[in-house]
Amino acid sequence: MARKSKFTEAQIVGFLKEVEAGLSAADLTRRVGVSPNTYFRWKAKYGGMEVSEAQEKKRLEDENRRLKQIVADQSLDILALKSALGKKW
Repeated sequence: MARKSKFTEAQIVGFLKEVEAGLSAADLTRRVGVSPNTYFRWKAKYGGMEVSEAQEKKRLEDENRRLKQIVADQSLDILALKSALGKKW
């Protein structure tokens, strides 16, 4: 399970907007207390987004993760039933 970020999507988008407004990335990372790698990961994931778009993206990712888990559980159930019913009594 992934670690929960200490920053919300709104905060991250706000940080990225500060850099777009002229603050250097090095100053931002130092002030916020994150590594430059984290900044560039945020930029790749949230660059050019508004807060509502970032929240919608997170909601869709969570729903997708939940649906994939349901499919995996269903596949395991099907395999178990096939193996149980496939044996000759």
